[in-house]
Amino acid sequence: MGVCLHLSCFLQKFRRWQVISREQHLVNGSIRAREVRLIDSEGNQLGIKPLREALSLAQEADLDLVNVAPQAKPPVCRIMDYGKYRYEQSKREKEARKKQKTIQIKEIRFSPSIEEHDVNTKLRNVKKFLNNGDKVKLSIRFRGREITHQDLGRKILVRMAEEVKDIGDVERQPKLEGRHMIMILSPKQQ
Repeated sequence: MGVCLHLSCFLQKFRRWQVISREQHLVNGSIRAREVRLIDSEGNQLGIKPLREALSLAQEADLDLVNVAPQAKPPVCRIMDYGKYRYEQSKREKEARKKQKTIQIKEIRFSPSIEEHDVNTKLRNVKKFLNNGDKVKLSIRFRGREITHQDLGRKILVRMAEEVKDIGDVERQPKLEGRHMIMILSPKQQ
């Protein structure tokens, strides 16, 4: 029982002190500088120390030696609990992602020979998407000889932009790309 407990402690320390290189931070044995500018766990500067001495100070404190500024001369290393640091950093990133608003681009397709009722239905969808804060990509596909009537497609897109001008702005004017005419609308900023 005592041997297993001792072995598990050894494995835990070994995992902690093994060479770890995540998020561009060099930790413990992966640091390759001869001398480092050392900062202790409270944030006090201890000055420039040889790497072996810095590693032994970190080991005595039962913490990790982390290279926080590898580009500096000499590199700046800090004594800290690296696992706790990574955990707190991931929590901060998760909070930042929660606060971000992801803007999606919704696409609505038309044809140049679309009927009035269909235009009204698609217009309702465009308004709904813009009110939800999404961008809308309006595209018209010209088939066969329809490509000769690009003005019909442009009229439909301009009409859509006019109908939603109070809730949306034209981010990209109607432009022909191959057999598709594309216009992008974005919601108005509040």
